[in-house]
Amino acid sequence: MANEGVVLTHQGVKELEQKLEYLKTVRRLEIAEEIKTARAFGDLSENAEYDEAKNEQAKIEGEIVMLENMLRNATVVDQEDVDVQRVNVGTTVKVLDKEYNEEIEYKIVGSAEADLSTNKISNESPVGRALLGKKVGNLVKVETPGGIVKLKILDIHR
Repeated sequence: MANEGVVLTHQGVKELEQKLEYLKTVRRLEIAEEIKTARAFGDLSENAEYDEAKNEQAKIEGEIVMLENMLRNATVVDQEDVDVQRVNVGTTVKVLDKEYNEEIEYKIVGSAEADLSTNKISNESPVGRALLGKKVGNLVKVETPGGIVKLKILDIHR
């Protein structure tokens, strides 16, 4: 199954649980109301609103099942157990981009939590994979679609 081996932080578990709760308690009711309204339009064989609502219902139910499986099978990283001597899932790492002389801070998370807009990068991404296991002071070369990026690790913390 695709969700085997999912790594989550406690914050990631909390966020997925909240999303699951929202889908179950809010979105299910909204979709049920949309289906009820669409049925009132008459002939279901040519009712685009009904078809769309049923498709959305199937999508939501699939997402609920996926989230439940992900949460059930996840390995949760305990922040207190994270070794900050090396980059690991659950650590935040400050790096210096050698080309642009720019400092960037990334939180290393499992792929289910990755969100580049908040600088949460997956341990499976090229940058995340290259940083894993490294120590402060190490220089890391990362092959990206835009070329090779050189990062110097400045700090590792929780």
